[in-house]
Amino acid sequence: MAGRLTTHVLDTAHGCPAAYVEVAVWHIVGGSERRLLKTVRTNSDGRTDEPLLQDDDLIAGCYELVFRVGPYFAVHDDEQAQLPFLDEVPVRFGIADPTAYYHVPLLVSPWSYSTYRGS
Repeated sequence: MAGRLTTHVLDTAHGCPAAYVEVAVWHIVGGSERRLLKTVRTNSDGRTDEPLLQDDDLIAGCYELVFRVGPYFAVHDDEQAQLPFLDEVPVRFGIADPTAYYHVPLLVSPWSYSTYRGS
């Protein structure tokens, strides 16, 4: 079975999927060097159209997803457009088993966020 990495973004302030949020996928090499693998946007359902990584592209190691939520909330709230409290939300995590399924959702409002390993 081939592994894969997916995400979705939920806007907890408005109770809806966060559509068209930019997500950068980074591979962390040697503990500090960041290599950009790709940049994608969520769709109208707050998900990406395809897995972020899958098959041979998913290897054991450290990764970081950077969610650009500032522009998303600027569209919904004039106060956030001036100087957002949260602009980019980085989530760094490890992939121990590249044959497993890793789902990293982001639950976010203009003032807070949480994440977990989903299913």
